[in-house]
Amino acid sequence: MAIDIKHINTSTNNRVATPTTDKSSAKNQAISPETTTAKTVKSDSVSITPQAQQLQNAQAKLNSLPEIDTNKVEQIKAAIAEGRYKIDADKLASNIAQFENELKDLN
Repeated sequence: MAIDIKHINTSTNNRVATPTTDKSSAKNQAISPETTTAKTVKSDSVSITPQAQQLQNAQAKLNSLPEIDTNKVEQIKAAIAEGRYKIDADKLASNIAQFENELKDLN
């Protein structure tokens, strides 16, 4: 049903509006102030998508990680350069597998 809004009575003394409908409906319908108010009162709501929740969780995890320890990085660089730094292949593989599992959990 189309409503012709050009002919709605908007005076402050008369709160009843009678819109003109299209040719398919010959009746005019009166709208009471209670009905109009009930239709215009809306409440706001926000919903967060699962992807946004995952991003929030990832951001929280990143924020909980400590800052980079530049002294430790320099010590490791020096140990590598001097040949004192030994790589534990089993520990490295375990850490890589753990990292990949954590990435899967984020998706």
